Amino acid sequence: MTEVFVHVYDVTNSASVKTNAAIVQLNKLFRDGIGVGGIFHSAVEVYDYEEWSFGYCENGSGVFSCSRKGNPLYTYRETVSLGFTTFSRLKVNQVLTELSREWPGYSYDLLSRNCNHFCDQFCERLGVQKLPAWVNRFANAGDAAVEAVENTMKRLRQAKTDFILASKVAYRFLFGASTSSVSPDGDAPNGSGGSLLRLSFLKSPVNLISKNCLGFQDPDAVEKS
Repeated sequence: MTEVFVHVYDVTNSASVKTNAAIVQLNKLFRDGIGVGGIFHSAVEVYDYEEWSFGYCENGSGVFSCSRKGNPLYTYRETVSLGFTTFSRLKVNQVLTELSREWPGYSYDLLSRNCNHFCDQFCERLGVQKLPAWVNRFANAGDAAVEAVENTMKRLRQAKTDFILASKVAYRFLFGASTSSVSPDGDAPNGSGGSLLRLSFLKSPVNLISKNCLGFQDPDAVEKS
């Protein structure tokens, strides 16, 4: 039996010194001041004074290790104990071998499959508690926002489809089967008045109920002629 730790880092791998400093200050505010989280990298330590994490690469596994609290890309912040695992060193190595195959580097996604998600799954396999919620809260919130936008777009596309269908039904109801052979942009066959009726309606819906639109002449106009 051995204790399992998660080492948490501020994500300060930007080429901009100002950006890195801003992230550190942001994390201090949201983690230390408010207690809701921040922008963090995490890695799990179990045996051998090494920590294991996950990152992007084009080929091969994204699972990697380095000395505990020693990742040179980020700024170490704090360590949290996650409890004790009953797994032997050999069993832990077997778990890491499995995870290395399941987590290729190209599958990395900032919001839905990042280092914190990997650490959560590693801890679950080890039989210890997962990372504290604040470690990955920003990514989870961002992923939820993206999902909400995608769902909204799906609803808009469905609404568009429903509107087009309703328009077709209304068109058939207004002009009946006798004009079903008339294309939306063509004239009625055999000189029928269907097309004239349709065009008058399209110009002004009010004309649909006028006598002229229905083919009746004004009696006063007849007398004048």
